[in-house]
Amino acid sequence: MTDAWAARTGLTAILITVPELAAYTERWRSVSRSSARPQVPLTELIPPHVTVLVPWVAEPTDADIARLRAAVSTIEPFELTFPTAGQFPNGTVWLQPEPFDTVRSLLLAVFAAFPECPPYGGEFPDARPHLTISSSNQGGPAVLAEATAALADTPAPTKRLTELGLWREDADGSWHQLGTVPLGSR
Repeated sequence: MTDAWAARTGLTAILITVPELAAYTERWRSVSRSSARPQVPLTELIPPHVTVLVPWVAEPTDADIARLRAAVSTIEPFELTFPTAGQFPNGTVWLQPEPFDTVRSLLLAVFAAFPECPPYGGEFPDARPHLTISSSNQGGPAVLAEATAALADTPAPTKRLTELGLWREDADGSWHQLGTVPLGSR
C-alpha cells in the first residue's frame, strides 16, 4: 500500500490533541516534515496528537457525532502520559501514550463505530496509538536516542484526557479543530 490517502486535502480526523506537549516536542517536531506536506514543519500543520481515526467521514453529520459519542461513552476520562519513545520500521519516531491498553481500547471502539473509515485508509489496519515526534527518514535512531534520554531526564507533561477533537485539513495542509466529543457518559 502507499500513503496516497495522505496526499489528499480536506481530510477529517478524530484526534487526542496534546497541546501540553508542544514545548516538550518542539525540538523534534519543528524540524520534521510530513511526507504529504514536506515544505512545512509538523509544528505548523497540527498540534501534538495521537491519531484516533484518519481519514474520518468527509462531512461529519449530527448522526456521525452521535455515533462517536456512543462509541466513547463507556470510556471515562483518564490521565494520559508519554513515558517512552519508539520507532516504526519506516523510521518514524514516536512517544507511546499510557495507559496504552486504555488508549488502544478507545481506538478500537471508534474503529468499530466507523467500519466504513479504515484507519489510515487501510494502510495500517492494526494502527498503534502513538504521538509522532519525527517523520520517517528525518533523524531515526538519533532522534529516538535523544527522545529516550530526554524522557529519562525530564518526563513529558501529563494530560487529563476528557475529550476527543474533531479536525479538518485545509487545502494548504494545515489542520483546524471543528469541535469536540466528551469521553464518558457525562
